[in-house]
Amino acid sequence: MTSDDQFLMFQIPAVFKLSAKMSVSSIYLLDSKGKVLISRNYRGDIEPSVIDKFMPLLMDREEEGNMSPIIQTSGCTFMYIKHSNVYVVSTTRKNANVSLVFVFLHRLVQVFEHYFKELEEESLRDNFVIVYELLDELNDFGFPQTT
Repeated sequence: MTSDDQFLMFQIPAVFKLSAKMSVSSIYLLDSKGKVLISRNYRGDIEPSVIDKFMPLLMDREEEGNMSPIIQTSGCTFMYIKHSNVYVVSTTRKNANVSLVFVFLHRLVQVFEHYFKELEEESLRDNFVIVYELLDELNDFGFPQTT
């Protein structure tokens, strides 16, 4: 392995080399009240209406003091991060490697910040075409892309 190869391996996180172990069904970008700003269904194995269950489940968890970034319900797993006033939510029915999904969600936020300077509701609404293009470029049938 040359030093250039080592540099590239350092730059490209291992998460993208192991993408076969990470499969998401859909990605949702929600406002602080849970309203869908952007959604992209990659696999079609989960109904789009499943996201309507997310905010009530999250509020129940908050009331109980159980603030886990993973919520499971009726065969669907929600994995989410909150950035500014936006929830970035991934859903899956598969046995996905949750750590890889979270790395992907954080990288997604970094890409959006690179393009829009800040990730907020307004920047998503103003640039929704670019957001959809980025979601399609970064993920193919639920698997992260490295190009």
